[in-house]
Amino acid sequence: MDKGYEQKYHSIEEYNWWFVARRQTILTMLKDAPRNARILDIGCSGGVLMLALQDAGFTNVSGLDFSVDAVEQCKSKGLKNVYEMDAHHPNFPDDSFDIIIASDCLEHLEKDELALKNWHKLLKKGGKGYIFVPAFMSLWTPHDEINHHYRRYTKQELTKKATSAGFQITKSSYWNFSLFFPTWVIRSLKKKKLKNAEQPKDDMENVNPVVNKVLKTLIRLEDIFFNSMGFPVGVSTMVSVTK
Repeated sequence: MDKGYEQKYHSIEEYNWWFVARRQTILTMLKDAPRNARILDIGCSGGVLMLALQDAGFTNVSGLDFSVDAVEQCKSKGLKNVYEMDAHHPNFPDDSFDIIIASDCLEHLEKDELALKNWHKLLKKGGKGYIFVPAFMSLWTPHDEINHHYRRYTKQELTKKATSAGFQITKSSYWNFSLFFPTWVIRSLKKKKLKNAEQPKDDMENVNPVVNKVLKTLIRLEDIFFNSMGFPVGVSTMVSVTK
């Protein structure tokens, strides 16, 4: 991840609607999980999801990130069991975790299929995993390049790779359906502007507080349908898996 972008990311991940909504989605999916479940947050960034999990009563949460700055941010917030590691090869014994979470991490890994196979080894038999990634190469912009993404995924591609790694799929869906079409239009227009030598920019901007609140509410309303049936398209795609 570009260092300038990483600093911006850490400065807004606590309150920006996208990150807040994603955390809420994950917490909803984990609402019935045992509070003593051993959880690994792969690509934990500044630890905001780890803190949210602890606030929800989970008592055994670990995290890893490739970034030294991210790990230091976690530790500065009082988080323990946070490790600087390459997510391709997490250095834990096999069958270590009841739950693994990888929220917008896999797309940063050059060898995603290798990573998935190693994540499968980490999960205990009967354990669960939740993997979210950006969707559709048609949404690819310089934001992905600045973010050091290798790819965006279709639901079918993510499902196939997770299955090939040994996981059983319990749910597959797109996420953030409402903003898919506006996002597609905006990013398509940006691509045309870039042809005129405009300096590449990321999409992570501070959002007006009112707009931020509206977007958080919108995704929370979406989650009612996401949890029951899923969506045919979205800005992200995901799989829930088990071993």
